Amino acid sequence: MTISSTIQKWGNSQGIRIPKFILEQINLDTNSDVSISVKNDSIIIKKANRKHIPLTERFENYTGEVQSGEYDWGEPQGDEIW
Repeated sequence: MTISSTIQKWGNSQGIRIPKFILEQINLDTNSDVSISVKNDSIIIKKANRKHIPLTERFENYTGEVQSGEYDWGEPQGDEIW
């Protein structure tokens, strides 16, 4: 099935609305992660193949220095309330 849609301006971006029945066909919903690519003159939208990686696993090979504590941002420069 092919449907027509119009590219619309949304803030500083442009977008199209995808009908719910199309999203349901590939099990997507609001806030689903997708990958977007271009091939020839087509835009291809697919379910993202994201695997949840725990934070500890993301940093398991990190060998840099760990810095923690407070950071001195200096004196107020305007009407900040400290």
